[in-house]
Amino acid sequence: MSFDPSCHLWPDKNEKYFPDAELIPLLQIGPHCVSTSLGILTCNRPQKFQGSINSQDPTSWSLALQEYGMKLAYCPNDARKLKFYMPELLELDDLFTLSYYTTLDKNVILGDPNAHGWICSSHIVILHRDKIIDPQTGDTTNARDHACNEYHTKRIFRVIPCQHNRGL
Repeated sequence: MSFDPSCHLWPDKNEKYFPDAELIPLLQIGPHCVSTSLGILTCNRPQKFQGSINSQDPTSWSLALQEYGMKLAYCPNDARKLKFYMPELLELDDLFTLSYYTTLDKNVILGDPNAHGWICSSHIVILHRDKIIDPQTGDTTNARDHACNEYHTKRIFRVIPCQHNRGL
């Protein structure tokens, strides 16, 4: 295999898992964007996940989703801004979680963490087809217009059925 400077987020553009999902936006209360996102994905209250997941451990999120027939699959990414991934995500036309750093200072993102391992704050939103569901605002926005596009990527996961051979 030769060197390729980029990698597709998902190998098969025709695979669809949750294009018809009916997701209801929720507004997060306090620093609970992960549990609120899980609540949106599963039609549950965010409190159901608080205390049982680690907000910095996506494997715990994926395990929590399995009860609802879902899990997360890692999509290869780097620290580029989300706007560089958005066209491919929109073409895939399915269900994803997008996490991003909430600073625009590249020196912070690419710098060393502090003594406690902290780099900076981050946020997670749900991309369903061409809409971003943002727990911070409780709103749904066109994905091309959401502020996340201007921030550097932390993680991208595709939501897939729990019996799929890929995933966490």
